[in-house]
Amino acid sequence: MQTIKGPSLHLAQFSDATAPFNSLPAIAEWAAHTGFKALQIPAWDERLFDVGLAAESQTYCDDIKGGLAEHGLVISELTTHIFGQLVAVHPAYDSMCDNFAPVALRGNPQARTAWALEKLEQSARASSRLGLTEMGTFSGSFAWPYLFPFPQRPDGLIEAAFEELARRWLPILDACDEQGVNLCYEIHPSEDLHDGASFERFYELVGEHARCNILFDPSHFVLQQLNYLDYLDIYKDRIRMFHVKDAEFNPTGRQGIYGGYTSWIERAGRFRSLGDGQVDFKAIFSRLAQNDYAGWAALEWECCLKDQEDGAREGAEFINRHIINVTTKIFDDFAGAAVDRSQINAMLGIA
Repeated sequence: MQTIKGPSLHLAQFSDATAPFNSLPAIAEWAAHTGFKALQIPAWDERLFDVGLAAESQTYCDDIKGGLAEHGLVISELTTHIFGQLVAVHPAYDSMCDNFAPVALRGNPQARTAWALEKLEQSARASSRLGLTEMGTFSGSFAWPYLFPFPQRPDGLIEAAFEELARRWLPILDACDEQGVNLCYEIHPSEDLHDGASFERFYELVGEHARCNILFDPSHFVLQQLNYLDYLDIYKDRIRMFHVKDAEFNPTGRQGIYGGYTSWIERAGRFRSLGDGQVDFKAIFSRLAQNDYAGWAALEWECCLKDQEDGAREGAEFINRHIINVTTKIFDDFAGAAVDRSQINAMLGIA
């Protein structure tokens, strides 16, 4: 067993145009003061990080690490969710996803995807230069609009979607392998990899690639009504990143998991700050420790009610309370005694 590292803070929801959230040095000082030991950096956010430069310059990477070290911080992982989202975009989401790409590429899905694949490859090289071994991402989606099978899905539709998804991701998985980096897909509604069954389908199509792994976020399983503790045991060999995020699911006579197109504040399933939702984090941290999870516990703040700075401060304290400093002893060792084979045979009645 290993003691989980943490708390880390995912910066995607905190980066902003105003201080102290508008630069990495400023946000690092604030995060350290708030109680975090590491930062999870979104590789797409140019206000905080230049992924193209990091892919080429060891000096830049060393300067980034040195600046964080001045505040007692390290980088836990890079995340590449926006790049991953652009690897596979269904036409229904084309206009919305255009906003994730440079202006010159908008309206050109092929160029947009090529750019995203290049950025993912750069992120793998940047991770290696930073001494990181895990990188988070989204899978993107071709098939999500066809989630509910009515009208009946034509034969071959889902198979074709996943075959193309695997074809696009295989070169990135290979690039990650060259850099010694595990690519961890966040299992997330709206992505084609949204539960265990969809991950398994993809994993098989990429040849059970050693770098194809999982970012575990239990909040998305509460909203899907999926047993996240079973999930931890089923995929314990593939889970290499952990977003600590809470959620609640309170179905009514008017809505359930689909939410009735209502806003987040009105949905039956909604994200909450740590400790305010229904996720059994005591059981999760226990299961991760038991399963020898070697990575970080990273707070991802997404709450429709609580202020983000309150959520961050309380979240750091929450994670610290839940991390289990694993024991190196067996509790009943005091009652043990050395027994030789002849004594064992006698205990069992073996001649």
